[in-house]
Amino acid sequence: MTQPTAILLISCPDQKGIVARLSNFVFERGGNIVDSDHHSDLQAGRFLGRIEWEYDGSSSDREQLRQEVAQVADPMGGEWALHFSEVIPRIALWCSKQEHCLLDLLWRHQAGELGAEIAFVLSNHETLRRHAEALGLPFHVLPVTKENKADQEARQLDLLRQERVDLVVLAKYMQVLSGDFLQAFPEVINIHHSFLPAFAGAQPYHQALARGVKLIGASAHFVTSDLDAGPIIEQDVIRVSHRDTVEDLVRKGKDMERLVLARAVRLHLHHRVLTYGNKTVVFE
Repeated sequence: MTQPTAILLISCPDQKGIVARLSNFVFERGGNIVDSDHHSDLQAGRFLGRIEWEYDGSSSDREQLRQEVAQVADPMGGEWALHFSEVIPRIALWCSKQEHCLLDLLWRHQAGELGAEIAFVLSNHETLRRHAEALGLPFHVLPVTKENKADQEARQLDLLRQERVDLVVLAKYMQVLSGDFLQAFPEVINIHHSFLPAFAGAQPYHQALARGVKLIGASAHFVTSDLDAGPIIEQDVIRVSHRDTVEDLVRKGKDMERLVLARAVRLHLHHRVLTYGNKTVVFE
């Protein structure tokens, strides 16, 4: 899309006239709507919407528009966020020793698929340093133990603030983030190597083989203080058979992990994900 756009995400109690009010708001300001989608969760009594329109304004214009959106959105109750397509998000990729998800995201970044700047790569091991530095990206190593976890998380938060990071992507970062960390920085996406809620926790491929499943999957979700239980953004599956070993499941599963994580990150960066309760609505 060549023309810059404004993107409004809104989640509020369902009520009559929301779409008309938002559309009229854009029309009154001479905007041209290029994409509009919404969903009403009748059971929850919740309206969830995304509206995108052509908008070419300065920083001061954008701040003025936020104030005008507040005047129409706040009386509806709920929550809303206004984004602008020309404002490029900054992300940090966190990894441990497994390289498949990190390499995939780095390739997609080079290909211009993500629409974000990578501020840095962080790990608790030196193993993958060469991949980041080959692209000129800063690579930070902060080993984590039970004894130093709180101190290292404080350093991580300092890095995120210094580098003005909008989103952390856990590309097989094999550490559990504390509730204190997530309260300070809640914008974190993780990839889990199972079709959640099945086989949460450790060794899901071993669990899947023992259960004799015919499909395995991967799930990308927002991270919460409950392990592998955050709102799910994207999932996919691949067929397996009785002939497959754990190694076969791992190989097939890695393919799914790469695809699912990349899709979830891109959807979030393009402001197509709304969270409510422990669920998401994804406007594809």
